[in-house]
Amino acid sequence: MLISIVAPCYNEEDVIERFHEAVQKVADDLLPLGHDMEFVYVDDGSRDRTLPLLEQLADRDPRVRYVSFSRNFGKESALLAGLRHAAGDSVVVMDADLQHPPELIRRMVELRGEGYDQVLARRSRAGDRFTRTLTARLYYRLVNRLVDVELKDGVGDFRLLSRRVVDAVLELTEYNRFSKGLFAWVGFPSTTFEYENAVREHGRSSWTLKSLLNYGLDGLLSFNNRPLRAALHLGMGLLLCAGLYTAWIVGAALVNGVETPGYVTIITAVTALAGVQMVMLGVIGEYTGRIYYEVKGRPHFLVKASNVEATDGRAPRGTKKDLIP
Repeated sequence: MLISIVAPCYNEEDVIERFHEAVQKVADDLLPLGHDMEFVYVDDGSRDRTLPLLEQLADRDPRVRYVSFSRNFGKESALLAGLRHAAGDSVVVMDADLQHPPELIRRMVELRGEGYDQVLARRSRAGDRFTRTLTARLYYRLVNRLVDVELKDGVGDFRLLSRRVVDAVLELTEYNRFSKGLFAWVGFPSTTFEYENAVREHGRSSWTLKSLLNYGLDGLLSFNNRPLRAALHLGMGLLLCAGLYTAWIVGAALVNGVETPGYVTIITAVTALAGVQMVMLGVIGEYTGRIYYEVKGRPHFLVKASNVEATDGRAPRGTKKDLIP
């Protein structure tokens, strides 16, 4: 069985060679068991020496495949590119910063041999700050009540996928991609095991609070239309409250005569309703913006340099020279 390791890279010059040495060791351990391995690296527009190092790795190791973007398109695009260029019967998706322990690949392959199409590695939250753990658990509890798929707390991109899962994911060509949800949406038999996340050895994570919030919002909006339904229900509820309040005012006027309503009450009601309207317009705008990006039909990424041809035929055959004029 050919196993493809797909590793998105962004400014990983300090760790990429040690990562390759680690996965090479795993490949050597699996070779006597009848498993060959290829390494698919996706350079997501790095600004350091990541691409030259990948070219050197490819010169030394014929199993190395690399794809380099013309600019930074984001991790979701890098994952898509890696899956498109992976030829393996099974594909392991992992980060190149050694926070995903390469030694767990063997366990994934063993579980794949038991018939599972998806083998998910769930990171334990041991050692995390209490506030981060609490926030994550609340988020997943909320999201799983709303979205159409189940998202597991602690399960990220580190996983093994069978070829039929990869092919199914590649059939989903939407522009606004949320891979964790897409993997859950395609289904197929899956299993999960837990591991302790390793400490990042070099540099800092590119995930900021803003990017985490946007990522969480993508997960909430990508697989349901319940926010739009909630806007409708809220509008109907406010309309009902307005009707009851009008009936109460008319009744009071008929019984007690006309009275001048309180200024504070009016201002509070107008301000609150204006805020609700802006929130609902924002929700509608999010969905409309996603439609806008979908209908333009732009590619998910542009390849600057590569030494591999996409397995699904959606990218030109790569060379070490630039592919974009």
